[in-house]
Amino acid sequence: MARHALTTIQDCQDFISGCLFMGTGGGGGVDWGMDMFRSALAAGLTLAWTDVDDIPDDALTCTAYGMGSIAPKGDETARAIEVLGLTDRLGDEAMAQAVRELGQYAGRPIQVIVPAELGAGNTPAPLVTAMQLGIDCVDGDYAGRAVPDEMQGMPYLAGKHSHPMASVDHWGDVVIVKETANPFMFERVGKMLSVAAHGTCFQAATLLPATEMKEILVRGTLSRSLELGRAIRSARETGGDPIAAAIQVTGGHLLFEGRVSKKDWEDRDGYMFGTTTVEGSGRFSGHVLEVWFKNENHVTWLDGVPWICSPDLVTIADRTTGEGFTNTLIDVGAEVAAVGIRGLEAFRGERGLACAGPRYFGFDIDYRPIEELLGRI
Repeated sequence: MARHALTTIQDCQDFISGCLFMGTGGGGGVDWGMDMFRSALAAGLTLAWTDVDDIPDDALTCTAYGMGSIAPKGDETARAIEVLGLTDRLGDEAMAQAVRELGQYAGRPIQVIVPAELGAGNTPAPLVTAMQLGIDCVDGDYAGRAVPDEMQGMPYLAGKHSHPMASVDHWGDVVIVKETANPFMFERVGKMLSVAAHGTCFQAATLLPATEMKEILVRGTLSRSLELGRAIRSARETGGDPIAAAIQVTGGHLLFEGRVSKKDWEDRDGYMFGTTTVEGSGRFSGHVLEVWFKNENHVTWLDGVPWICSPDLVTIADRTTGEGFTNTLIDVGAEVAAVGIRGLEAFRGERGLACAGPRYFGFDIDYRPIEELLGRI
């Protein structure tokens, strides 16, 4: 059975760097991912993922992920937690407990974890969780990026149910969601649990036999994330251009360069919504890029004209280091590069655009593929 391991802190940092870049502004924070990795290495765990073709067809699989807004937590939230007398009872074991609870409800232990998305936190966490439980984490995910909703994942597109779902928060609250009316309510219920928990819940869902998982998995994305992170670091260390290195690995395109001049945001309904405005520099001087996000980046305007949109990817990265930004941390004054990457072909059809295109996010914009837009600029 082929397994690919992270054996050093440098490996972990490179992996998180690649996941962060593919997270398009969401997917959890670097600190969370690195804390999970450091604790796992200190505990003697082997951090490894398994090729999908080596997963037995009869294995029972599930996703495991964090659910909640990526917005910074303010004093009001801290006071509410204090008033309720809440203390962190589960620490790094919260996600593993959610997987155990789902297996107990299903009457059969989970054998394989599938990351729901790519991100600096939401990919390391299920990997560590699998190692804590002594089971496999597959080399792949269900979105090829980070996404805010159930509906931007391959299980939804393929008509798979994500219920039942087990939800666990740090405080020790455990909820089993047996069934929901539809995937939209599944997403809403999950987010409301995170709101009730004053932050994040850790959830296990999407029970599938491996035969069905293999049909919809975006394959090889963990290995590619490690390759991407290593390329960014290598370019930086050798005096090269880390943005160019990232573009080469991802097959992406340099969309824009400039300085962040404004960031408007709000924390609402379990999401961070907002717009990042970048004033161009160099050959982009005199132009303005606006990037709207719902946790992740989804809709852009170049000089006020609709431009690159989901399901294609837009990553904003530090122009000097090549490291991606989460929308939690990007701030006014940052010198950035925007990189566009072609999204999954599956989401470019009618059903995919209905749940991942700009109209899904509330904008009266016709989706146009990134290659078509860039070919006409």
